[in-house]
Amino acid sequence: MNIRRKISIFVLATILLIGCFFYIYNGIYFSQGNAVGSKTISIENGDNALVVGQKLVSGGIISGKYYFALYLWNTHRLHSIVAGVYEFPKGMQIPEAARIVTGGEVVSMRIKVTFPEGWTMKDMAQRLSANNLPGGDFLALAKNPNQTLRDAYPFLKELPDGATLEGYLFPDTYYFAKDATAEEIVKKMLDDFSTKVFTVIKNDLDGQKKSLFEIVTMGSVVEGEVKNDSDRKIVAGLFWNRIENQLPLQSDATLEYALGTNKIQHSIAETKTDSPYNTYQNKGLPPGPVSNPGLASISAALNPQKSDYVYFLSDPKTGKTIFAKTFQEHVANKVKYGL
Repeated sequence: MNIRRKISIFVLATILLIGCFFYIYNGIYFSQGNAVGSKTISIENGDNALVVGQKLVSGGIISGKYYFALYLWNTHRLHSIVAGVYEFPKGMQIPEAARIVTGGEVVSMRIKVTFPEGWTMKDMAQRLSANNLPGGDFLALAKNPNQTLRDAYPFLKELPDGATLEGYLFPDTYYFAKDATAEEIVKKMLDDFSTKVFTVIKNDLDGQKKSLFEIVTMGSVVEGEVKNDSDRKIVAGLFWNRIENQLPLQSDATLEYALGTNKIQHSIAETKTDSPYNTYQNKGLPPGPVSNPGLASISAALNPQKSDYVYFLSDPKTGKTIFAKTFQEHVANKVKYGL
């Protein structure tokens, strides 16, 4: 066999290996099952990884039992499955499912808590307290994360001094143990952010002039302003353009955060509130996230859509975003929609 043929075989084999690696990696970390809602699965004593994996596949929770078994083997949890009845939300990746069945988070021992997109850490703390979980301790830790916690997650290492975890507590449905500590709750939410946000967008962050902290901050503003996914990218582009042109964002979402209110529209007096989060008075981004945004809003902030729009408002009846290219058009829209 001549040297050219050997090189060709080597190159082909290398390409195939790399292709297989990315195929398997995608199957483990990005694929999801086809369940349209939460599913309850019973795992019996003696069920091995492939049996459990098949149950999860049959329930539409994950996409492949072999990927599931491979992930457990690679993370040294192949023999750590705990028997019990488990409830799985839709849209779950294999690492999350594996964490649940190896952590023994059975339905009877867990409390289901849902945090909607756009909630603040204060909102989340109140819901935790309402479910007899340590909301006060959760809020204290979220406001002042210790260095050990910051060091445990790569995406937290860039947090400015004095920054809270606002923006990184991923809004989702969680199942917490009845005796869960504040640190366990926070870590589970940060794990969710790592899996569902950071892992998804980290490659797109390369080459960006903006930090993840800036992206999450903008995503939180967009989350508070827009409810339609297609409009989020346009609003993100509009806001980034305002910053680039040294114009204030004039975002009611940031003013709500400063005032602790929830209004469709604020008074002129309120827009003059003295707060670094008041983007009617201060140019640029607020000092940090004003809520905990979902992936759609963060992705919009990362990949904004350029447009000729300069202003927008939300129809108070339908929530539809109404855009305008001129101030005169914007004023006319405000009159038309009763704002």
